[in-house]
Amino acid sequence: MLATPLPYIEVNPPSQDPTAVVIWLHGLGANGHDFEPIVPQLQLPESLPIRFIFPHAPNRNVTLNGGASMPAWFDIGAAMEIDQNGLKKSVFQVKDLIQQEVDRGIPSNRIILAGFSQGGAVALETALFLRKPLAGILALSTFLLNTEGFGTAKTATNADIPIMVCHGEQDPMLPLMMGRNAFESLEKANYNVSWHQYPMAHEVCLPEINHISQWFQKVLG
Repeated sequence: MLATPLPYIEVNPPSQDPTAVVIWLHGLGANGHDFEPIVPQLQLPESLPIRFIFPHAPNRNVTLNGGASMPAWFDIGAAMEIDQNGLKKSVFQVKDLIQQEVDRGIPSNRIILAGFSQGGAVALETALFLRKPLAGILALSTFLLNTEGFGTAKTATNADIPIMVCHGEQDPMLPLMMGRNAFESLEKANYNVSWHQYPMAHEVCLPEINHISQWFQKVLG
């Protein structure tokens, strides 16, 4: 499948070449700028120079929002009906971003795929079945798209990939149980997964950012 390259924002470490990359996918209706401000908040040490890639999802009509056009990784309906073709295209585009970073000299096992909400669902869908080893998956306030045959379908390449799943206890968009179900499905499939919940809505909070920073340093340090 040929996919149009995704435009993106790139944030490089200030004083040295990166030794790792985080590709971070935004949520429905947002864009790559949404998580750009989080980079300085992570307060990562200079000894861990990371390049951040924040891609922009293409605009498409979203059934859930009355058919309005907005940045989205795939179309989704009120009953969580997923446009599989749109999803597959996004997965291919994210794979292309991963390959781009490999071609720039970053080994795939030094690349973390992160995502929030709809972007987190795409991050999981991409990374869990990728045939290149990744450093980890960060899944924020999100859900699993495809759980049928989940445990048997996983690739040996990323069977032991570290996965951090985070969710807000008062999330009105994607209730806590959706994130919890994703975590439990991953745990049941014997993935190396951790769970964190916070007293927040569909957002990120400072304690969560601190935990993400610690996890980045653990996984990439």
